[in-house]
Amino acid sequence: MMQKKVVIITGASSGIGKALAEKYAAEGWNLVLAARRNERLQELKEKLARAEVLTVKTDVTVEGDCKNLVEKAVERFGKIDVLINNAGISMRALFNNTEMEVLHRLMNVNYWGTVNCTKYAMPHLLKQKGSLVGVISVGGYIGLPGRAGYSASKFAVRGFLETLRIENLKTGLHVLVAAPGFTASEIRKSALTANGDKQGETPRNENKMMSAEACAVHIFRAVEKRKRQLILTFLEGKFTVFLSKIMPRFLDRMNYKMFASEPDSPFK
Repeated sequence: MMQKKVVIITGASSGIGKALAEKYAAEGWNLVLAARRNERLQELKEKLARAEVLTVKTDVTVEGDCKNLVEKAVERFGKIDVLINNAGISMRALFNNTEMEVLHRLMNVNYWGTVNCTKYAMPHLLKQKGSLVGVISVGGYIGLPGRAGYSASKFAVRGFLETLRIENLKTGLHVLVAAPGFTASEIRKSALTANGDKQGETPRNENKMMSAEACAVHIFRAVEKRKRQLILTFLEGKFTVFLSKIMPRFLDRMNYKMFASEPDSPFK
């Protein structure tokens, strides 16, 4: 009997991470789910009762937690085929008004969380010629006003993963940089304000966004096809990245106008 493949998903307690867990479970994979909110992980595990699921309470900013996550995964399943670095937080505040601790927190979760997990999973991924995935954002291709710390962290993740791809051209490792557009999830509700408080209500219309479930399907397929890049949605994704290359000044003005028009915009 062919041994089931094993995926580690960070930030699995909600949003895209939760949707990825549901998709991989439906496809018959063994799952290792990581997040800080252990009670949410247990609820998800019960929901995915037909799948083989290991939950590991993990704070990706803590290197020891990430090492433990990988060790528990290998101890339980003997291998790792895919690591999806999905854990992340956002922000909404002008740089001039933002406390330094907020910017450090964004980088610690989004960038160092990816680095920490990747460092310990890498030997196992190389052994399987598996897939290393980073979930970034269109904000990892263009600067998003009012979200300086967020964009900076996502640019950093993209640079890190693209470098690893080149370093491993001859090892068989697959590296995917996945950039969803605006996706309906909890990330905007938990976005940090200038002083580190949670934003609460999202300023954007979630009903018009891609669902987390649809996003998860696209990421799953991109991993299966071993794509190097995935940019989701047309207008706020592919077209925006295209414009940044041919009409950067026009895009700057459009971005400013769009974010300044949001309810309770920090530009006002």
